[in-house]
Amino acid sequence: MDTLIRTEFAVETTYLNTASCGLLPRRAVTAVTSLAERIAAGRNEGSGSFASVEAARASFARLANVPADRVAIGGSVTAHTAVIAASLPTGSEVLVPEGDFSSVVMPFARRRDLKLRQVPLADLAGAVRPDTALVSFSTVQSADGRTADLGAVREAAAAHGARTLVDATQSMGWLPWSAADWDYTVVGGFKYLLCPRGTSFLTVAEEAQDALVPAQAGWYAAADQEASVYGPGGELAPDARRFDVPPAFLQYHAAEQSLALLEEVGTEAVHAHVTALAARLRSGLAGLGHAVVPGTSAIVALPGLAHRGPELAAAGVVHSARAGNLRLSCHLYNSTADVDRVLDVLSV
Repeated sequence: MDTLIRTEFAVETTYLNTASCGLLPRRAVTAVTSLAERIAAGRNEGSGSFASVEAARASFARLANVPADRVAIGGSVTAHTAVIAASLPTGSEVLVPEGDFSSVVMPFARRRDLKLRQVPLADLAGAVRPDTALVSFSTVQSADGRTADLGAVREAAAAHGARTLVDATQSMGWLPWSAADWDYTVVGGFKYLLCPRGTSFLTVAEEAQDALVPAQAGWYAAADQEASVYGPGGELAPDARRFDVPPAFLQYHAAEQSLALLEEVGTEAVHAHVTALAARLRSGLAGLGHAVVPGTSAIVALPGLAHRGPELAAAGVVHSARAGNLRLSCHLYNSTADVDRVLDVLSV
């Protein structure tokens, strides 16, 4: 893994901000550059390769532990969530954690005929009740790295007949899991999956597919794409492809390469690497007397310490501040030297 990382990444900073945006590996940059140059020279037929899109879909499916025909591709988590929100019957109750990322909350809140109920993350499983239609939440909280009790929420939803929507944007790529355990999952590709912004994935359980209205359906969602370019088109794809939107080819050419890299490394190896770094960081920060949000997430958050951000930035440490927290996030291209750099700066 170390050799692969040295080959694929040449980071010029202490980059601990994957929770905002992951770094592109060299192979992804090469893929984008190559396609852009072919388009610019008029040497490319169309604007990209459908084969690259399908390779990215298949690679994501393997990482998510679901068949490729359960995966739809798109451009943003919000757009996927909006399809689910638009499909709920009037009066449906949607249960969400307080302070979760807006992409899995706002589309439901904007439908005034739905009942949106918010509870603390720790109470989510216990708050599911018989009239709950959908539980929508993130595996890992963007603001502070707290991890949901996935097993408890899944069991509670099943016991009350509620469907589930899980946003794995802040976990997929480092946290082993299976999208097959949930009715719907959404993932933005531009963080831990190391893809460009504009790549996203939706998984739909077979038994939940008919509950969704393909509100964004176009020619790319058709069973026979060539026959559906003009007019109302024919039948939609029989699987999750019916929820596809036409891909942004530059992004998906890069995604093909980035996802292949993550498959080569393996989620288990990434998990071991990033959680060890995060544990070292939490331990060191606690030793310096700083309060740290507890847990085992790759995201390390320090409440009330966002004001120390300028010092880190001046020292070349790329980080972020969210909801009053100083947020540091580890990925496969980070090392103990990155962690120790942060500790040095915050020890003063």
